Amino acid sequence: MNRRNFIRYSALGSAAMSIGTAGIANTGHRPGFNMGDIKPIAGSWFEFQHLLPAEGEYWDPDLAKFTEAQWKEKVKEISELGFEYLVIQEVALDGKSIYPSKLVPQYKLGCADPLEAVLAAGDEVGMKFFLSNDFWDDCQKGEFLMTDPGIKKLRNGAMEEIVKKYGHHSSFYGWYFPNESYLMPYFDEKFIKYVNECSHVARSLQPASFNLIAPYNIKAEKSDDQFVKQLERMNIDVIAYQDGVGVNHTKLGEPAKHFENLYKAHQKAARSRIWADMEVFYFEKGTKDNLLPADFETRILQQMKDLSPFVDKILIYQYIGCFNKPGTTAYAGHRNQESVRLYNQYKSWLDKRNKSVTGV
Repeated sequence: MNRRNFIRYSALGSAAMSIGTAGIANTGHRPGFNMGDIKPIAGSWFEFQHLLPAEGEYWDPDLAKFTEAQWKEKVKEISELGFEYLVIQEVALDGKSIYPSKLVPQYKLGCADPLEAVLAAGDEVGMKFFLSNDFWDDCQKGEFLMTDPGIKKLRNGAMEEIVKKYGHHSSFYGWYFPNESYLMPYFDEKFIKYVNECSHVARSLQPASFNLIAPYNIKAEKSDDQFVKQLERMNIDVIAYQDGVGVNHTKLGEPAKHFENLYKAHQKAARSRIWADMEVFYFEKGTKDNLLPADFETRILQQMKDLSPFVDKILIYQYIGCFNKPGTTAYAGHRNQESVRLYNQYKSWLDKRNKSVTGV
């Protein structure tokens, strides 16, 4: 299940919908927390089509028509904001591959091989990609995708195929295992098995691969010894927890206390790094429908302050659809230009931050 499915299909969904974003919880930041202490955005999730069409109506048509040149332009545009990492959301969608595959039919897009296009652009600008190893069936069937023997065989074969086709790219940094679990307050054992099986295949194909997952429902975390032992058993390099602000599962300001607890658990486990998967969108109709870019100054900056003391890196969900460089030839998003406004807001803050840190 991904973050959108959690709100719609989880038993917790109705409670999450009632939270809203009006209140601001106590962040508990130390006095003197300044601009230089706030970590900039280090990367983003990246998609070729949105997993749930009803949420991506403002950018899916654009992405479907992107040429090879536009995909490359989009990657270069993202790199100009200082982003170092891109997490590919899907290499398949509803059983069809995004790239030319011998295993299944290919998803119809305007570019013959968008995966090759973005990796090649990544090589040029020095970006690092985590490549998804799914979705070889309906993305909403998370447990099925994790446990079905047929899907497992297809997924493993696809990983081998992807390494043969794209393993030469310097930008191919590692893997993202996209069938996400949630904290209740611990990881489901099926999920731990799935992660370790995927990691085993990844490292057999690419021993140096750096691999990532992004669980949700941080409100339920119970970072005790039992959770630490789970972390110790998981063969994963990075866990980027979803902050839940965009889907209205946490209030603005609230994630700090949960990330602090998770940070302490990771310190005890001394296994995987803790990053953030920070949501920069809001729902057009409150708790559903299309995703739109949030305001940087009144919301996103506060999220960054909350997370910075407790994570190594802040990644976002997501640049595609929520950010657009002014004048880009690879525009994807609502025509109201809110995505351009967010780009300008963040770039202005980033320039000021970098100047304050370097003095230049």
